[in-house]
Amino acid sequence: MPDAPPGTVLPTPPGVDFARRAAVACTLALIVLGLAWELWLAPLRPGGSTLAFKVLPLCLPLPGLLKNRMYTYRALSLLVWLYVMEGSVRAWSDKGLSAWLAGLELLLCLGLFVACTVHVRLRLKAARAALGTTHAGAATSDVEPEMTR
Repeated sequence: MPDAPPGTVLPTPPGVDFARRAAVACTLALIVLGLAWELWLAPLRPGGSTLAFKVLPLCLPLPGLLKNRMYTYRALSLLVWLYVMEGSVRAWSDKGLSAWLAGLELLLCLGLFVACTVHVRLRLKAARAALGTTHAGAATSDVEPEMTR
């Protein structure tokens, strides 16, 4: 996608703020769930386990989410699949409360993925529309290769 001219403010499309709030809420919920799960609710070892450190990678994208950085949403939509794998393995292998917590982790991960995907798609669609009016003569072949960044 071509860059906007300096000083151009692109309008925020409807739904982007909701998707941002949903992504932040799901990320925070995954962090709280991971800590509570591994420290108090159903730790692997009595007294808590070091598996609680698994939430650290989820803490890294929080500033980017709050600043509405597009690359953060893209990266987080890939990172979340590691937690989907962990949740699915533990949902089928663990018993009792731990299996239920893993199911909750799966639901939160899917919500986070959908929120990130919707956020990115809405922003790219709005940017294409806004820049399409300013760059009406640009060929689509100039726009498409840069969309993969």
